[in-house]
Amino acid sequence: MLSEQLIRRLFSMAGRVCFSRGSAGSQTIGPVEASIRTKLEQALNPEVLELRNESGGHAVPPGSETHFRVAVVSSRFEGLSPLQRHRLVHAALSEELAGPVHALAIQARTPAQWRENPQLDASPPCMGGSKKTRGTS
Repeated sequence: MLSEQLIRRLFSMAGRVCFSRGSAGSQTIGPVEASIRTKLEQALNPEVLELRNESGGHAVPPGSETHFRVAVVSSRFEGLSPLQRHRLVHAALSEELAGPVHALAIQARTPAQWRENPQLDASPPCMGGSKKTRGTS
């Protein structure tokens, strides 16, 4: 039987859209991705939350959760500069950014901005390695 608190939470989320896209179309959601999603939902109550694990496109072991792209659409961003919006996201994910997450690309938009362009940007391909291994200085 569902608890009253869980039922309320499900109804409150009914008007929001959440997506997860693992690398290479994977539907597997790892613990870091789940933590990111939970923390952003709690901190920002987003109308849209798109989260993509892009680790598979980088020079990391298979199954890694180190590189993410997120689109967060929240009324909490109204009246805030892009820097202030990113700071809110960083504050919510401080533990992940201090540990397993190496890169986080953020699109933080208001609902009106998202309606104008409802797409998650694409990341450029990874060059792999460091400047030293690519032969540049």
